[in-house]
Amino acid sequence: MKPVKLAILGLGTVGGGAVRLLQDNAAEIARRTGHEIQITHVGSRRARPDLSLEGIKLSDDLLDIAKQDDVDIVVEVIGGTTLAHDVVMTAIQHGKHVVTANKALLAEYGNEIFQAAEAAGVYVAFEAAVAGGIPIIKVLREGLSANRIEWLAGIINGTGNFILTEMREKGRAFEDVLAEAQALGYAEADPTFDVEGIDAAHKLTLLASLAFGIPLQFEKVYTEGITKLTAEDVTYAEELGYRIKHLGIAKRTDAGIELRVHPTLIPENRLIANVNGVKNAVLVQSNAVGSTLYYGSGAGAGPTASAIVADVVDLVRNFGNEGTGRVPHLAFQPDALHNTPILNADQMTTAYYLRLTAQDHPGVLADVTGILSRAGINIDAILQKSIQAKGNVPVIILTQPVLEATMNTAIRDIEALSAIEAPVVRIRLENLDG
Repeated sequence: MKPVKLAILGLGTVGGGAVRLLQDNAAEIARRTGHEIQITHVGSRRARPDLSLEGIKLSDDLLDIAKQDDVDIVVEVIGGTTLAHDVVMTAIQHGKHVVTANKALLAEYGNEIFQAAEAAGVYVAFEAAVAGGIPIIKVLREGLSANRIEWLAGIINGTGNFILTEMREKGRAFEDVLAEAQALGYAEADPTFDVEGIDAAHKLTLLASLAFGIPLQFEKVYTEGITKLTAEDVTYAEELGYRIKHLGIAKRTDAGIELRVHPTLIPENRLIANVNGVKNAVLVQSNAVGSTLYYGSGAGAGPTASAIVADVVDLVRNFGNEGTGRVPHLAFQPDALHNTPILNADQMTTAYYLRLTAQDHPGVLADVTGILSRAGINIDAILQKSIQAKGNVPVIILTQPVLEATMNTAIRDIEALSAIEAPVVRIRLENLDG
């Protein structure tokens, strides 16, 4: 069989991991694919002394590599959305298949990229773009293809999960744990994408399109980070039988689709509530199979390289079949994607955790519950804590599900009470039951 020739663009942690894995497992991969896979080009400014690059052409001209005749598949692991976009589009225009781990690129430009790939008769594989070594893309595209997916909820950013785990287990402040995450290499020097939910929103965009057959619409994801969470909220949630996780949630409703990333209270007995540290997990609810949970390492050289090489293996297995065995990029046939409306934040429905700081005056709690009652908001639980040094009393209220617009109005009315110190802290709550 004719060897399949590969270019790997980017020689950082993930790119280096892919090189090493392809070399170490070359014989096993050839048995699975029926082809020898040769790395012919590596795109990088410099070689890495810990990698064997003998016989491989090294260049920092990535666009030129993407045009070379001795390249069948381009692996893009440089990140970003500028040069990576140009490289991927150049590769497609020159008849190359693409494997990428770049969730930001696909979330923001995937509709254009997939359309170009279909027109060129090539394929863009992206298992490594979401949840590292967890094969959630394959699950949604293939394993659950007989199902109507109702909703999914995922811990899809390991940095945020590490921070929340440390806050819960050790009572530490957010800023303290973030500094440790940066020292350990879990968080970047600029952690905005992780702690503000942008990274998770990129991934949720891809998962939602695969689940519901809709175009990629990153700009419509409601995104809220974890920077305002306090150790006391984590503790109060625990007292009430909940844990706080930073979730990406995609939900099908009669009115449209909810796409949201935010801190979320979930019951402590749910399996996903017990996913700790830097691990990822995705819970999927579908009509035939019910609830299924996918768990594992969401980042790092080994897990991400594993997903990249698995995509390479899938592509090579289809060589010579002229694409007849390929699953559509977004799981549904391109002409069958639906423009189902994506709901605005105030159209979403969820339960809530509310934390109020109230003055210790008679009738204050009655005023608050009266506002909620008049708005049609049912209360599930109330936790009133001891009087604090300034004479204020923390009050925690759990509500049943309600339209966000209704809750917005109720919170404004509560904050207008003279005995309540604004702002009222709100965290959404999901039971995640089938």
